[in-house]
Amino acid sequence: MSVAVLRSLNPFRALRPGPWRRAGRWLVVGLAYAMIAVGAVGAVLPGHLGAPVLAAGLVIALRSSFRARRQFVEAQHRHPKILFPVRRLLRREPEVAPVAWQAVLRMERQFVPRRLRFAVKTRRRLRRR
Repeated sequence: MSVAVLRSLNPFRALRPGPWRRAGRWLVVGLAYAMIAVGAVGAVLPGHLGAPVLAAGLVIALRSSFRARRQFVEAQHRHPKILFPVRRLLRREPEVAPVAWQAVLRMERQFVPRRLRFAVKTRRRLRRR
């Protein structure tokens, strides 16, 4: 008796993990996209830490979906300055403090007039000590 014959006689053949695994993967990828959306909205809100939620959603999506990986690489080629902090958060040992500091500096440069900016002056004062 060959292995093929034994496989065809398997009573649990109908319960193969194929469709369930595929459905589970779609569920996980959907959850990851929801986390990415919540993290992206939260990252722009003041006082909300959406970047870790965004990074966790990206990790889940990029590990589960080839299509998501391809889209991320294309977006990275189009907008390298925007996605560089996200890439730093996706590393094995993420540099959270420097990424957060760069985000503070970037937001300060966009919204606060030059004479009222405090982050650079504060850093320089702390460095002198």
